Amino acid sequence: MRSEKREFAFPEDPLPPEWVYTVGAGSLERVGPILRFLLADATAARYSDAQIDDCRGRPRRRFPWRPPLRMTVRARFSHPSGVLRGTAGFGFWNDPFLMTGGRLPALPRAVWFFYGSPPSDMKLDMEVPGWGWKAATIDAASPQALLWAPLSPVLVPLMNLRALYRRLWPPVQRALRVREAVINADMTEWHTYTLEWQEREVRFEVDGEPVLEGAPSPRGPLGLVMWMDNQYMVATPWGHLGWGLLDVPGRQWMEVEEVMIRSLSSLLKSYRGQKPKVLKNRTSRVP
Repeated sequence: MRSEKREFAFPEDPLPPEWVYTVGAGSLERVGPILRFLLADATAARYSDAQIDDCRGRPRRRFPWRPPLRMTVRARFSHPSGVLRGTAGFGFWNDPFLMTGGRLPALPRAVWFFYGSPPSDMKLDMEVPGWGWKAATIDAASPQALLWAPLSPVLVPLMNLRALYRRLWPPVQRALRVREAVINADMTEWHTYTLEWQEREVRFEVDGEPVLEGAPSPRGPLGLVMWMDNQYMVATPWGHLGWGLLDVPGRQWMEVEEVMIRSLSSLLKSYRGQKPKVLKNRTSRVP
């Protein structure tokens, strides 16, 4: 049976208890209408995470969200890009690394606003740095990507030669449905982040201004995730892979004031159901 959500709004809709996940030095705080994802004196000796998601207890085929939909989040962070430590963000993913339940590992699929601090280096888009505050998409399990997989033992060493990397990586990147764009807005200020996930492409905006358009759409269903943790990750076309934990001295946080997720198909139906009163009363008279 197909599982699909049509709408979610925070703070109007309460968070189900099973959505909340905290570990180590991570915690969630409510300050009026604001939900604060907090790390306090986290250390590299232990994984720390403050997270909400709707993936727990579900097989991936029953994750609730599919295109077309629009997600709007009003958020800010305690520190700017490069100073904030670990990873953080919000959007939709397939939890490929088993963080929300006992499933088989999977190739990543995601559409989200994603932050990774140094020493993270996920250099997946040729034109974008491997760390920072980004709008991003990926579908590493697309049929096109799977066709490239048998060639990876040959391609990865060749990527270490710059000329071959510039020639070979673009078609692989397209097959992975990877597109990214750096967000230059100050992370410490309140901004409204919007993603429109359509069947074929994704559009990202910050305060109504586009930051990434025409990005390839990952396939659904995916799960909602919003988080802040103290990990870093390395994954590059030339075969560098790594993972680890970071010290986070003091307090750092992501504050979320508003979240709205709406199905664009249901929104379109509601528009079609309205009577065009203004147009109906117009005449061709010119003042």
